[in-house]
Amino acid sequence: MGNDVSSNLPEDWATVDMLNRFTFCPRLFHLMYVEGRWEENQYTLEGKAIHRRVDRVDQLLPEALAPEPAPDVEPEGDAPPEIARSVSLADETLGFMGKLDLVSADPEGGEAIPVDTKRGRVPAVPLRSYPPERVQLMAQGLLLRAHGYRSDHGYLYFAGSRTRVRVDFDAELEQQTLEVIAAVREGRGNPVMPPPLEDSPKCWGCSLCGICLPDETHELRESNNAPEKPQAASTEGHDLGTDPRRLYPARDRATPFYVQEQGARIGKTGERLTVHKDGELIGETRLIDTSQVVIFGNVQISAQATHLLMDKGKPIVHFSTGAWFHGLSHGMGIENSYSRAAQYAAAADPQICSRFTIPLIHAKVANQRALILRNGSGEAKDRCVSALASHLKTLDPSAESIQRQSQTTTPSPDFLRGWEGQAAAHYFAAFSSMLKTGELPDFDFTTRNRRPPKDPVNALLSFTYALLVKESLVALWSEGLDPWWGLYHRPRHGRPALALDFMEPFRPILADSVVITAINTGMVRPKDFETNANGCAMKPAAKKALLRAWEQRLDQIYTHPEFNYRCSWRTILRIQARLLVRLLRGDIPTLPWPVVR
Repeated sequence: MGNDVSSNLPEDWATVDMLNRFTFCPRLFHLMYVEGRWEENQYTLEGKAIHRRVDRVDQLLPEALAPEPAPDVEPEGDAPPEIARSVSLADETLGFMGKLDLVSADPEGGEAIPVDTKRGRVPAVPLRSYPPERVQLMAQGLLLRAHGYRSDHGYLYFAGSRTRVRVDFDAELEQQTLEVIAAVREGRGNPVMPPPLEDSPKCWGCSLCGICLPDETHELRESNNAPEKPQAASTEGHDLGTDPRRLYPARDRATPFYVQEQGARIGKTGERLTVHKDGELIGETRLIDTSQVVIFGNVQISAQATHLLMDKGKPIVHFSTGAWFHGLSHGMGIENSYSRAAQYAAAADPQICSRFTIPLIHAKVANQRALILRNGSGEAKDRCVSALASHLKTLDPSAESIQRQSQTTTPSPDFLRGWEGQAAAHYFAAFSSMLKTGELPDFDFTTRNRRPPKDPVNALLSFTYALLVKESLVALWSEGLDPWWGLYHRPRHGRPALALDFMEPFRPILADSVVITAINTGMVRPKDFETNANGCAMKPAAKKALLRAWEQRLDQIYTHPEFNYRCSWRTILRIQARLLVRLLRGDIPTLPWPVVR
């Protein structure tokens, strides 16, 4: 089947392609046609390539003629069938439509045979085809019948083996197809996501497996039924069953494209982005390798490049020269409102906000303690580790007292913010113990300050926090959430409150870790900063070095603390945003945040 006819489709209608997806996996159907989600992989791209000839020109189905009386003289031979490709048909009675790859029609005899093209080889199963393919072909037969033709069989053409497989349209297959049509028409208006398949081989090769997260969803549902398993798991694995399969790539192929050369201009040439200054090409990248474009300061971008990025769903992130985050330019994004409706409902419920916030800030403080344990030294480290350990016990989300309290009473946001602030005070009091300040006294750190930062360490922290806000905001926006409406941080004009919520557990293990690495390995030097009585500013060399350290950290492969498979930190951020949507929509009962050891 080629591209389905779905433009101007009535809300309660089905398409032939929807029937295939629903029969294959109801959750896949929901993600594609209710949530509007789609991602390409090698199999979908191969399928598109095979259908290019079919979809090149739309043709009309020949009109079926009423049978004429038998002639006195026998004809010399049967007339050859008429072949029509890429034929769009609809049936108002059943409420579905589709585009048929190829129809072999005999208008005089009143018979039409649909031929549907498939990417792979003939399956080694008894019927030489799978149910989704047979339902899809039977639906095409129903459309032909609705237009006056007799259609009692069709063919599946498997391009991989160049073989046709006959499918008879018997009563059982027809009844199954009618039931699927009814289920699809009902499912299009149902915002509740069907459960994922369980340990199914269908998930391998599915382009939406990284969005669906079938094994992760089952793992979290099982975890919630095991009271002794903590919400924040260690990297030692799971207590229940088999570890989830990693059904998506460990790393994203596409990465951010940073442009901070003042006076530069971004344009496009075909599917490439180019950067020019004073008429000279100073940089370029392929669009397929670019996840977002990040602009610092006085950098222009052409309307053509902007439109291309919006069409491809790739945001443009705007920073000032001094790395103040200005905002995003992006296209339409995910075109459904179910996730945002669930987000706003959750934000208005104090108990839901409390149950969301307690594990969030507990994970942040646990990661601060882990970072101090790894990198700190001396008495400052010992005091901080002891203080944070004691602090964590008072708000352990896995403790029965906290679980009972969060179900019967609601800790005030001011209390939670005060608890987090006290932990931060202990943490930053020992932050300098993680830095080689003896060798580099210019990087002495006494306290956290900002707006503007007063010293090099604070300048580096502010810059990496801005980068983390950017990554969090893009991840949330990509999942259809409103980054400006938080559940912990109070919404305020111009403040990406949900992005600030989302980034909290990642501050120590991503942003702070990058700063420590950049200083202790000499990636940044005191000469890379300008400091006076009004504050401290990073020179271009420091920004470039820190961006390099940041990208290296996000690309680092790590064992996922909850699911025990290996992937990059950038992938973990993306998966965490998708799990947040699942939590808000009621697909999973709890949301674990990554806690490292």
